[in-house]
Amino acid sequence: MDTEDEETDGPVTRSGLRRALLLTAGLASVGLGMLGAFLPILPTTPFLILGAACLARSSPTWHRRLLANRVVGPYLAQWNRDHTVPRRAKRKAYVLVVVTFAVSVYWVDQVWMRWVLVVVGALLLLFLTRLRTTHETAAHVTSVAADDEA
Repeated sequence: MDTEDEETDGPVTRSGLRRALLLTAGLASVGLGMLGAFLPILPTTPFLILGAACLARSSPTWHRRLLANRVVGPYLAQWNRDHTVPRRAKRKAYVLVVVTFAVSVYWVDQVWMRWVLVVVGALLLLFLTRLRTTHETAAHVTSVAADDEA
């Protein structure tokens, strides 16, 4: 059974198996996202957004804890609010994708694998260009939104 929760954008799943699967997927995605902050091979932002979406539908408590995190919380709150990414974060993502994929292409021996990496890197860059961007940092946008609500 799904019920609406005022803390989330959608229904919170109350059924056992579905809730457990969403909770597991959410925590795993957040873990991979956090790992991606240190390993250039893993993308941080998509995993965190996926994790937040899964947690919002399975555990409002974990979702609130994620949004309250001082490092990733402002970015996720900004994404939830207006589906935008701060310009600085987007620039870092561009650099990280180009450097990571260039190094990977250099180290891979098989020609077909190089082409796969080039195509995946190009698709990732295309995805990044399509994200709406704000000029402010996530923390600034969050504080302005909080001031507007007060």
